[in-house]
Amino acid sequence: MASLTTPAPVARDPQPVRRTRGARTVPVWLAVVATSLPMFMATLDNLVMTSALPVIRTDLAASVDDLAWFVNAYTLSFATFMLPMATLGDRWGRRRMMLGGLTLFTLASIASALSLSSGALIAARAVQGLGAAAVMPLSLTLLAAAVPVAMRPVAIGIWGGVSGLGVALGPVIGGAVVEGVSWQAIFWLNVPVALVAAPLLRFAVPESFGRRQRLDVRGTLVLGGAVFLGIWGIVHGNDDGWGSVRVLVPLVGAALLVPGYVAHARSTSRRDFAVLPLRLFASRGFSVANVIGLSFTIGMFGAVFLLAQNLQIVMGYSPLEAGLRTLPWTAAPMLVAPVAGMLASRTGLRVLLVSGLVLQAGALVWLAVVTEAGSTYASFVPGLVMAGVGMGLTFAPSATAVLDGMSDDDFGTASSANSTIREFGVALGVAGLTAVFLGNGGELTPTGYTGAIGPALLVGAAAVGVAVVAALFAPGRPRTP
Repeated sequence: MASLTTPAPVARDPQPVRRTRGARTVPVWLAVVATSLPMFMATLDNLVMTSALPVIRTDLAASVDDLAWFVNAYTLSFATFMLPMATLGDRWGRRRMMLGGLTLFTLASIASALSLSSGALIAARAVQGLGAAAVMPLSLTLLAAAVPVAMRPVAIGIWGGVSGLGVALGPVIGGAVVEGVSWQAIFWLNVPVALVAAPLLRFAVPESFGRRQRLDVRGTLVLGGAVFLGIWGIVHGNDDGWGSVRVLVPLVGAALLVPGYVAHARSTSRRDFAVLPLRLFASRGFSVANVIGLSFTIGMFGAVFLLAQNLQIVMGYSPLEAGLRTLPWTAAPMLVAPVAGMLASRTGLRVLLVSGLVLQAGALVWLAVVTEAGSTYASFVPGLVMAGVGMGLTFAPSATAVLDGMSDDDFGTASSANSTIREFGVALGVAGLTAVFLGNGGELTPTGYTGAIGPALLVGAAAVGVAVVAALFAPGRPRTP
């Protein structure tokens, strides 16, 4: 799935609408396009493959475990390496690092398209995730540095809309390409996009740097190990059993590594060089936004996974038809997020966050009721629209809250931390809500969803409810760094 980075805080600034790069004057909208296009690739590719899994299974003679790894290899690599990529970007140049990630992502896409075995595709997907780890957290960090402060709310909203577009078009494009061409074409699509995005990024976005500190190798290994082991255990929980050694050992290992990293980061000699400085958590906006990011992704993306399967297995839609029918949910953020970005400096962050999260929780309750009632697709539409509008109201304000009042030097690290937490939430949401579904007797059959999907969606609504409570403590109006 698609994970979001975090932008700069909002404030008024008398700077003009255009920024100068060398001898050229570059329109701000071009900087927005240049930073959003690579991010669009990464969000699109996170979901576009889900529609192709049945076809790939037949073509590559893949096992069920292989199908899970086609998705999980990307997720594990992506979540594990975002923080060190941000540190290297601060030191070596954020644009340079993002271009490197874009190049790696594109080469891995070509390798994925040329894969002739499950093992080759899994390896290529892992490299894709590594490239995306440099693209996603740095795209909005670069945008924040390139856009005048007064225009950041609008830029953030547009960026959030493009991110929503990637989420919306993932299942649709995946279904259309698989049905009309082949599963390999899913990955070939990234090549022409990258050929446009790379030179545009070099032209429209100036290089920027953060705090030039050395890479915290020990902290990266400890914290990265915690993220890797945690997601590994979560994604294998339902298949291997939550009490199995293969699941318990990674989860316990992750739990032990977290306090180990805290002790490491607190040490005097390492405090300024920690890959994730603990001082960032002194910011109320940063802490609250991360609680919101974890809780709402658990609920919403776990629900998206189950509902997408429900449309195909229970209602009988093809992958393309199912993708099109999720558009009231997945396309709404594309329209609402820019508006939320413009309103953030007027209404404050708290109002938008609470409103958006309440809508999302209510939408999941609605969908839980209509799915259990065996209703037609038309009865789904109000809930899907509520969920989409709620996500649009959440994306930009929560992204702004993460860097509320922070200095430019901390943009990359804070963005990456929030993206990592969201990715962790996606994995936990899919695995957790699926576990509730299976625990209530659910099966992947046309009749196996009755009595099982409703409780799972209600658990998702409860997770979003935790985010609602956290949003009550969010900052009001954003502060100037």
